[in-house]
Amino acid sequence: MSGQIVIGIVAPEVISRRIRKVIKAFPTFTPVFQVSDDLPDAVSLIKELTEKTDVLLFSGYEEYKLARDHIEFSVPAHYIPLKASGLYGALFRLMRRLPEVRGISADTLSEQEVSKVLSEVNERLDVLPVEEDRVFQTRDQMINLHRQLFETRKTQAALTGSKVISDELHALGIPNEWVVPTAEDIINSLERALLSCKKRQNKDSQVVMGRIRIIQVQGLECELTGHRIQKKKTRIRRMIREYAEALEGHLIAIEEDEFLFVTTRGIFERVSEGYKSMPLLKALKGDNQLSLSVGVGFGLCAKDAGNHAWMALRQSMQFGSNQCYIVREDKSVIGPVEMSSPLIYSLSVTDPALLHRAEKTGMTATYLTKMMAQIKRTERITYTAQEIAAILGLTIRSAHRILLQCLDAGLIKIVGEEKLSSKGRPRQVYAFHFIDEYLSEKG
Repeated sequence: MSGQIVIGIVAPEVISRRIRKVIKAFPTFTPVFQVSDDLPDAVSLIKELTEKTDVLLFSGYEEYKLARDHIEFSVPAHYIPLKASGLYGALFRLMRRLPEVRGISADTLSEQEVSKVLSEVNERLDVLPVEEDRVFQTRDQMINLHRQLFETRKTQAALTGSKVISDELHALGIPNEWVVPTAEDIINSLERALLSCKKRQNKDSQVVMGRIRIIQVQGLECELTGHRIQKKKTRIRRMIREYAEALEGHLIAIEEDEFLFVTTRGIFERVSEGYKSMPLLKALKGDNQLSLSVGVGFGLCAKDAGNHAWMALRQSMQFGSNQCYIVREDKSVIGPVEMSSPLIYSLSVTDPALLHRAEKTGMTATYLTKMMAQIKRTERITYTAQEIAAILGLTIRSAHRILLQCLDAGLIKIVGEEKLSSKGRPRQVYAFHFIDEYLSEKG
């Protein structure tokens, strides 16, 4: 049929069975399966698959990356990202087999994602990530890190999102569980694949520009320290080049410590896992000498994308170190990228009444739009000063100052206290009634 979209699906047997059930709800798709538990042997067949399909879907990032390293895709290619929901089953099986386990190594999913699920099921385990920068790590490196943690008795088991890694760990005698995607994960990925062939086709080829700036903390005058900084900068520049290669993009050095990359929106969205992952930022996590600011701009033309990238860079520099923000073609902002659910907000506020009320508190239009986006997304109007500081990218002191001005202007109220432990002062909880009322009026 002319309306049919032929989708090539590359997956191990277990996941392919799940996909076969879910894809029945997508009548537009005609699936062609390449089922293999040993993907390296199947790579040669994937090229043939691209010649007779309209879009490709891989069961996971490792399979997608391996194929991409060997084949230049002639059709849109997607993979099924693992979410925290897939962890529950794997953790249940692991804890049933090894009830005394107290330390686990994990790849594909972050330490925060695993720890959050563990806290929800009241399990206290040490989670050691082996995959800080997946774009830069090989499969063998991840296997070796799992093995080292196990042999030094820091962990007693492993969680992995890769069938091949799971098989290798079994061969090494390391207890592990393979985390597989849920039906919901598969549905979301099939929807993305469908959109990439239709309405999103133009957006996938949209120009994306990014500006990356290396920022050095002022006041470091020691010659030895300066030498160390230069070594660090050399390493960061190399990682920036590798990141641009992962984006299949073009990289330009604007200045010694600033770079511009150009890629397409479809590739950027896949590599950033839907604007939630920026491996470059993790490279300088905890560094007190250097930090990165990254701004990414979308646009219907190169000029717009470049202007938006500059706006996004200014947002990143305004809201702290090691941040990445995105300004889209409609000038809406997404960020920070490393959040599990980045905020989406406008760069400006056009309502004069709301602006007038906010100006009384010293709250800028950017802070106001970020709070509006947070409240609209969470449907929660109560926050502590610590939460406000994290949302707005401020110090606790600055957040307290804004909150006091909001109280004096009668825009917010103290509605309670939050006691976190037996020690320490309780935190006051503030209700942002004026934003809630404005959003209710706007429907």
